[in-house]
Amino acid sequence: MPYFDAASSAPLHPVARQALLAALDEGWADPARLYREGRRARLLLDAARETAAEAVGCRPDELTFTPSGTRAVHSGISGALAGRRRTGRHLVVSAVEHSSVLHSAAAHEAQGGSVSEVAVDRSGAVSAAAYADVLREDTALACLQSANHEVGTEQPVAEVAEACRAAGVPLLVDAAQSLGWGPVPDGWSLLAASAHKWGGPSGVGLLAVRKGVRFAAQGPADERESGRAAGFENLPAIVAAAASLRAVRAQAAAESVRLRALVDRIRARVPQLVSDVEVVGDPVRRLPHLVTFSCLYVDGETLLHELDRAEFSVSSGSSCTSSTLTPSHVLRAMGVLSEGNVRVSLPSGTADEEVERFLDVLPRVVAEVRERLGAPVSAPRSPALTASLVIDALGKRCPIPVIELAKVIGEVPPGGTVTVLSDDEAARLDIPAWCAMREQEYVGEEPADRGSAYVVRRLT
Repeated sequence: MPYFDAASSAPLHPVARQALLAALDEGWADPARLYREGRRARLLLDAARETAAEAVGCRPDELTFTPSGTRAVHSGISGALAGRRRTGRHLVVSAVEHSSVLHSAAAHEAQGGSVSEVAVDRSGAVSAAAYADVLREDTALACLQSANHEVGTEQPVAEVAEACRAAGVPLLVDAAQSLGWGPVPDGWSLLAASAHKWGGPSGVGLLAVRKGVRFAAQGPADERESGRAAGFENLPAIVAAAASLRAVRAQAAAESVRLRALVDRIRARVPQLVSDVEVVGDPVRRLPHLVTFSCLYVDGETLLHELDRAEFSVSSGSSCTSSTLTPSHVLRAMGVLSEGNVRVSLPSGTADEEVERFLDVLPRVVAEVRERLGAPVSAPRSPALTASLVIDALGKRCPIPVIELAKVIGEVPPGGTVTVLSDDEAARLDIPAWCAMREQEYVGEEPADRGSAYVVRRLT
C-alpha cells in the first residue's frame, strides 16, 4: 500500500533500524557514569551529537537532544524569550508556522507578552521586508520555518535572518521538514528539528542554540543535556536518529531530483485529470517531495477515506478532516481553497508506478465523492432568472455551502447576486476561492442572525 504522508512521519530508515538495534545492546547504561558501560554509552552519545551537529551546521556543544521536535520548539522559544527578557517581551512569528510555534506564541501572549504575526502571500511565503517591518526595539525573538509542513513552500530564511541580524534579534528556525534534504541557510540563532520527519525514530528532537545567544532554560534544573532537556536520554533512539540523518543526507541530492520530477508530474496532471482543482504552494521554491491540491465540491474526509480504500495513505488540511471543524490555519492564511484538500508527500524510494496508479485512481474517486454530494457537473442554466437569491446553508459543513452556491449561480442574471448563509468557518475561505476559480465576484461578508452572509455577484 503506497504511503504518501512522509511529511507527517517518514518510514523508519533501514540505517535507523540497524543503529537502534545495535544501540539497544551497547547503549543501555547511564552515559553520566564513569564505569565501563557508562563510558561506552557516553561515547555513543557524543558520536551521535557530533554527527547531528555536522548535519545541522553547528558545534556539538551547541546541540541538545530533546524528547521530540515539539519539545525542541517549546524549549527553544521559552528559553530565548527568558534569556532576553530585559530586551522586551515581543515575539514575531509567521502566520503559517507549525502549531508548536503558534501554541508557544499563544502561551507567551497569555502570560503578558506580545506577538506579531507576519502574513504570507498566496504561495505561502513570507517576505523579508514584512519581517523587518514588525521588528521592534523590544522584540526578543523571531521565528520562521525553513519550509512549510502543509504546502512545502520554502521560506526566505537567509533574507529574514539578515533582517533579524540587522535589528539585533535572534531567529529561531523550525527545520523539521527540510533538515533531511539539506542544511538550513546560515544566519539563524536557534534551530529545532524532529527525527521522525527524516526517517529516524519518533521521540527524538534537536535543539541547536548558537554560542552567544542569550538563553535561559525554563523548568526545574537538570544536569542532563546542559540543563536544556531534563530526564534520562533515550540513547538508542538518539543514535538511530543521528545515523539516519547522515544516511538520508548522503542520498538527498539524487533522491531530491527523482522525487521532484514525480511531484512535478502530479502538479501538472492533477488539474488535467480532475476539473475544478487548485494546486497550492510555490511551484519552484518548495520541498522536493510534497504537493498539495484542493478539489471543489469535495468532502475532504470522505475523499481521504476513499483514497485509503484504494490503498493510498495521504493527508489533508480540510476542516472536514479535523476535530476542530475549522480549515487549516496555513490554507486560511494563504487565502486558498481548503475543501477537498489533499497533501501528497512522497517518502524516499517511492516508485514511478505508484505515482501513476495514484493519478489513475484519483479522478474516479473525486468524481464518485462529488456525485455522492450532488455536486454540479457544469454551471447550471435556467430560463427564469431572478435578480438575487439567498441560500440557507446553516448547519451544513464543507463543501455543501459551495455546492449549493454553484447549483444556483446560473439562476441569477449577470450582475445578480447570490447570498449564502453559513455558520461553517471554512465558508469564509472557500466561497471567495470558488469565486476566483469560477471568475465570479466575491462582494464580501455581511453579519447575519446566525453565522455570516457571503455575497457573490455573477459576472459570467
